[in-house]
Amino acid sequence: MSRFFPAALLSLGLVASGVAGAQATTRTVHIGLGYIPNVQFTPFYVANRLGYFKAEGLDVEYQHGYVSALIPLLLQGKLDFVVGDPEDAIFARAAGQPVKYIMAMYQQVPVTVFSLAGKNIRTAADLKGKIIGLPGTFGSTYFALGALLDSAGLKESDVKLASIGFTQLEAVRGGRVDAAVGYVNNEVVNLKAAGVPVNTLDVTKAYPMVGVGIITTEKNLGGDLAKKVVRAAQRAMRFTITDPARAFQIGQKDFGSGGGTLSVLQASVPLMQSAVTKLNGLGYSDPAAWNKAVAYLQQQGKVPASAKASDFYSNAAISKTLK
Repeated sequence: MSRFFPAALLSLGLVASGVAGAQATTRTVHIGLGYIPNVQFTPFYVANRLGYFKAEGLDVEYQHGYVSALIPLLLQGKLDFVVGDPEDAIFARAAGQPVKYIMAMYQQVPVTVFSLAGKNIRTAADLKGKIIGLPGTFGSTYFALGALLDSAGLKESDVKLASIGFTQLEAVRGGRVDAAVGYVNNEVVNLKAAGVPVNTLDVTKAYPMVGVGIITTEKNLGGDLAKKVVRAAQRAMRFTITDPARAFQIGQKDFGSGGGTLSVLQASVPLMQSAVTKLNGLGYSDPAAWNKAVAYLQQQGKVPASAKASDFYSNAAISKTLK
């Protein structure tokens, strides 16, 4: 076939666009999203539905499941990225796996310890002797609780931990536990919406870690794939922050009527922003937050003392223009 084209076609731009379309290749990217389709993953649904991934030359396929099952799939190359807690990346990396946390959807851990107002639990010290429900002895909820207890001079043995899965709201409301470790943008929102008086304890001073975000392998960080995925996610986060009601409508096509409420998403939006993101772009990880949180995990013997916080995360894929 000739490499030369009639001048008339060139002047119309038809050949250029046709060749670009013919030569364009789209890569399929597999992303693991924790647990089940839910409003908390709205930016990722938005990125797909509004064509932000397409604009990067990507087709995205999502797979939901427990992050504990998704990380092995990432390591096997069956997934390219996983959305999970920073601890998921930290402990995999500490175990010798080549993974890093590369984008923070939430600038602070959204964990809180909540209780019915009638329990009169107003400070961390008030937790002594209480039954505290939590999903299990893993993840951000567990380590944030540990740091909170430590800040009050309490040990795990000073409370009674109950592994209750993701039934925190029901357990607190039904009186099965005195308090539970949940999320300021989930259980607390739903209790307040139901008119139930609730007390919350802030964990962020004791455990100043970022929240859920994108995790990938070092291999993906070596090229431009991570930058493309993060850029699409950043655009979707910006859309969600600007118009959460519209983002909710878009995301609901994926998570359905039972996957969460607009009020939950509206409570999540402030977590996506901080003074750090205004300077460095949405999704940026604050080194100071990582240093303090990793130092706590080292004190607990969960991370080698020789490790640096920067071993576990990277800001290399963040676009500073998307704020």
